[in-house]
Amino acid sequence: MSRIEVLDYSSDQGSSNWLPRFLRPPPPAPALTDAKEIARQFAYFRPRILLWTTIGYGMFYFVRRNYDAVMPVIGHQLGISKTTLGLILTIHGVLYGVSKFINGIFADRANARMFMASALIVCAGINIIFGLSSAVVVFALLWLINGWFQGMGYPPSARLLTHWFAPRELATKMSIWNASHSLGGAAILILCGVIVKYTGSWRLCFWIPACLALATAGLLLVYLRDTPESIGLPEVEGTTAVNALEANAGRSTAEFKAFLRQKVFGNKYIWIASIANFFVYTIRFSVFSWGTFVLAEYKGIKLYNAAWMVAAFEVGGWPGALVTGWLTDRLFGGRGAPLSLVCMILCGVSLFLLWKTPGHYVWLNTALLMSTGFFVYGPQALVAVIVAHLATKRGAATAVGLTSIFGYASTVASGWGLGYLVQNYGWNPAFKCLIGIAAIGALLFAMALPAKSHGQGA
Repeated sequence: MSRIEVLDYSSDQGSSNWLPRFLRPPPPAPALTDAKEIARQFAYFRPRILLWTTIGYGMFYFVRRNYDAVMPVIGHQLGISKTTLGLILTIHGVLYGVSKFINGIFADRANARMFMASALIVCAGINIIFGLSSAVVVFALLWLINGWFQGMGYPPSARLLTHWFAPRELATKMSIWNASHSLGGAAILILCGVIVKYTGSWRLCFWIPACLALATAGLLLVYLRDTPESIGLPEVEGTTAVNALEANAGRSTAEFKAFLRQKVFGNKYIWIASIANFFVYTIRFSVFSWGTFVLAEYKGIKLYNAAWMVAAFEVGGWPGALVTGWLTDRLFGGRGAPLSLVCMILCGVSLFLLWKTPGHYVWLNTALLMSTGFFVYGPQALVAVIVAHLATKRGAATAVGLTSIFGYASTVASGWGLGYLVQNYGWNPAFKCLIGIAAIGALLFAMALPAKSHGQGA
C-alpha cells in the first residue's frame, strides 16, 4: 500500500456520515510542501494542542468534581445521608465510564475540537440547572446526564495527543496533559472551599464553574485543531499506519470494526490494564470524594482546612504523573507497567501511614495525602499510555474508553460502597479495604509487564 493511500482521508469522512455534521472530521487541507513552513507550523501547533487539551479537560473537572467538594455541605443543609450522596456519585461514575467507552469509538472518527467543546458547553448548562435544584431525585437525574456528556471530554484528548505526538514521546506528553486531572481537581476544591467559606452557598459552587466552563469552551473552538492533515501538515513521524489493517481502518465501518477487534479487544494486555484501572480509580475517587469527610469526621479537622488538604492530594498527583511518564519514556522505552507496579505498592504504604497518623499532625497528614496522590496518579496516567501504544493512534480513543469503563465502574466501590461501609462500620474498615485494593492493583500491573510499546502496539 502506498503512502498516498495511507493518507487518504476522504473515505474516512464518508464513513463518518452518521455523525452530526458539526462533529464530522474536517476535510484535509491542501498539503504544505515547504519543509521550513511545515516545521514552523508544527512548532506552533503542537504546544498549543497540548496546552489547550490540558486546560480543556481540566475544566471538565470544574463542572464535575464540584459536587464532591460540597457533598458535606449539601448533605448537612438538605439532610441527605452519606449512602445517598455516594449513590449519586456511583450513578454518575458508572454512566461516565460507559460514555467514555462509547464516545471513544465516536471520537476516533470525529472532529476532536468540536467534540470536546460541545460537551463542555452541555455540562456547564447542567451545572446551572443543578444549582437551582433541591430534590435528591433531580440531583441524581441531572448528574446522570452530566456523567454522559462528561464522558465526551477524555476521548478527543486521546485522539489529539496520539495524532500530534510521536510514540517515542507519548508517555511524557500524556503525563504533562495529565496535569489536567490534578490541577483541575485541586483548583475546583480550592475554589469551592473559598466560595463556601465566604458565602455559605453551595449553589454558587455550580454556577461560577459553569460560567468558567462556557468561556473555556469558546477558547477551545478558537485554539484547537483536529489532526495535522486537517491543516495541511503531514502525519507525525512514527504514527503512520504499521500494517494493512490499520491503514484501511478509516475506509469503512466494517474495516474499522475489524481493526478494533484485532488491535483493541483482541489484546489481553489492554484488558489487564483496564481491570487494573478499576483499582487505581477506586483509590483515586475514594480519597478525592471522601477526603473532606474523613479529615473532618475521623481526624477532627475543620471542613475548610480539609478542602485545602485534599487539594494537596491533587497537587501531588501532577508531579507523580509527570515523573513517571518521563521515566517511562527514558528508562522503559514507553512501557508503562513497570512504574505502575512500583507506584501502586508505594500508594498502599502511603495509605497505611495516612490511616495511622493522628489528626493534629496537620502537615504530616497533608504530606501523606500528597504522596498518595503522587503514587496513584502515576499509574492513572500510564494506563492510558499502555493502551494507546498497543491500540495505535487510530484506536487510542476507543482503548482509553475501554479502560474508562473499568475506571468509572469503580464508583460502585468508591461511591455507594464506601459510603455504605463508613455509615455502618466506620472509617477503619474503609482504610483496610483501600490498602487491599492497592495490593490487587499492583498484582495486575505485574501481569501486564510483558506489554510492548514502541511502534504503538508492535
